[in-house]
Amino acid sequence: MTAPWQQARRILCVRLDSLGDVLMCTPAMRALREAVPGRTLTLLSSPSGAAALPFIPELDDAVAWSAPWTKSPMPSPTTTAAPIAALAARAFDAAVIFTTYTQSALPAALLCQLAGIPLRLAHCRENPYDLLTDWIPDPEPATLVRHEVQRQLALVQRVGCRSAALGLSFVPRPADVAAARTRLSAAGIDPDRPWILLHPGASAASRRYPPAHWADVLRLLALELQLPLVLTGSAAEGELVDGIQFASAVPAVSLAGRLSLGELGAALRLATVAVTNNTGPAHMAAAVGTPVVDLYALTNPQHTPWNVCSRVLFHDVPCRFCYRSTCPEGHQACLAGIAPQRVVDAVRDLLGATRAAPAAVTA
Repeated sequence: MTAPWQQARRILCVRLDSLGDVLMCTPAMRALREAVPGRTLTLLSSPSGAAALPFIPELDDAVAWSAPWTKSPMPSPTTTAAPIAALAARAFDAAVIFTTYTQSALPAALLCQLAGIPLRLAHCRENPYDLLTDWIPDPEPATLVRHEVQRQLALVQRVGCRSAALGLSFVPRPADVAAARTRLSAAGIDPDRPWILLHPGASAASRRYPPAHWADVLRLLALELQLPLVLTGSAAEGELVDGIQFASAVPAVSLAGRLSLGELGAALRLATVAVTNNTGPAHMAAAVGTPVVDLYALTNPQHTPWNVCSRVLFHDVPCRFCYRSTCPEGHQACLAGIAPQRVVDAVRDLLGATRAAPAAVTA
């Protein structure tokens, strides 16, 4: 490690995307923190990403900000102003800017430079000149495409930071676990016996398995496996979950809109198997070690469940890896082509698999 980075004690970690993206940076954050005794990390992220702060032990603080150059809902006037003064007041020694290969690190690099942060590290495709003090010419996608976790680990290795522990971080608090157990018990679910958690929502429409397919999955699971089924989702996804539950005509339990983020993490940890779209809860399941069936829209290739027993299901299409939030072809065939019976078979497979040998199987 170079002397300036060896001396850096207060580091700003920039990941301006959502919860799942932040979780995939946690192995790299761990490597940063462990490299220097007494080092502290602050996260600059979107509101949904910053909400993970209480559950990521590698982080000491977080700043929530909706950056105007990111793919996010229209920010309010109170969130568009760049937090230059606030970052400058914290006197960070260094900033590590985490991006996916479709993003430019330069807007965030300029922000950090204006905030007076002396060391600035990122992947970059063009010459950043003085915006970055340390950078890696971005090899993606010209020569390779890596898992997002591998990309961020490679970035911090550039300044000599490595960790032997490669799992994602999300640690529900004891109160979250107790609350989740209480909610499950009140709904008639014994949290200590096998049960299945299903999360039908996703922030992007292109990553949502069709509701009618979800209803068929519930019917088949109830018929073939006869295990308790629990549906989760945000309050905004309540109508979606209620519609799936009604169409399935099986006695599934809905906790949509009733779980805090920590309680959702706890419920995922208590579940025997989780079934999700390619969204934040898939990465939460990976972080807490619960086997996951990931209904994986082929919008991008590098966000599959990391370091956990999983089954990644998709239907291959010529328009794969479109990176779009709404299917540009209008058919959403990469998800609609997954037969509900395949999902049930994948759940059955995971129920018989051991957690001691994480593996991802794509189909």
